[in-house]
Amino acid sequence: MRQQNNEDVYEIDLLRLLGVLWQHVVIIALTVVIAGTMGYCYARYMVTPTYQARTLLYVNNSSLSLGGTSVTFSMSEFNSAKSLVDIYTVILKTRATLNTVIQRGDLPYTYEQLAGMVSAGSVNETPIFAITVRSTDPEEAAHIANVIADVLPDKIMDVMDGGHVSVVDQAVVPTGRVAPSRSRYAMIGAAIGLVLSCGVVLLVDILDDIIRGEDYLLQRYEIPVLGTIPDLLSRHDAADSGYGSGYETKRSEVAKK
Repeated sequence: MRQQNNEDVYEIDLLRLLGVLWQHVVIIALTVVIAGTMGYCYARYMVTPTYQARTLLYVNNSSLSLGGTSVTFSMSEFNSAKSLVDIYTVILKTRATLNTVIQRGDLPYTYEQLAGMVSAGSVNETPIFAITVRSTDPEEAAHIANVIADVLPDKIMDVMDGGHVSVVDQAVVPTGRVAPSRSRYAMIGAAIGLVLSCGVVLLVDILDDIIRGEDYLLQRYEIPVLGTIPDLLSRHDAADSGYGSGYETKRSEVAKK
């Protein structure tokens, strides 16, 4: 890190910072593991699991009328039936339909709450119409989906003359949860641990103003170094450069006396 023109502008040596991270790689790795484990435990023990049930209906209209306008479907225009899915989704989400589902299914929800639990759409761009219900109770999810499959055809016929759907598959009680994803929570926790640990290590290093040697002075202040004092207590340096051998000898003699 280099200071320029005595202002608070610094040039950061990325290679040196990478070296700092590598020196603390064990601490960083432990932090990542601990944070990932915490994320996994949070998803397993703190987040209520959600279950999903689905019922399938088939749009089998050959002709219908909407607002006095007749629309006819032929086998060559079979894919056109997929456009009805959007219309049926709107009918499904109306207050009249969902309030009927609440009454018939004896559900403890308001219209807004049930609307947030229900979704619908075409299956693989086909005339198959899927209704999906999410709930923290797997049996309740299947119950709501089947009640909707029972109520929706009548509502569609009330709105659209000739409109009709038939049930392809009834909803069953789901055996596995769809949320939360424990692996996803673990990865998010590990990522947070990685970012925080690296940030703390780099911040401590950047704020550390301890003079570590000649290179630190040159990089930080860009001033010449007039002289250096050898480390006389270092046996390794003494063996390589010759400094300190006399000091070590005299200290050994004094110790013997």
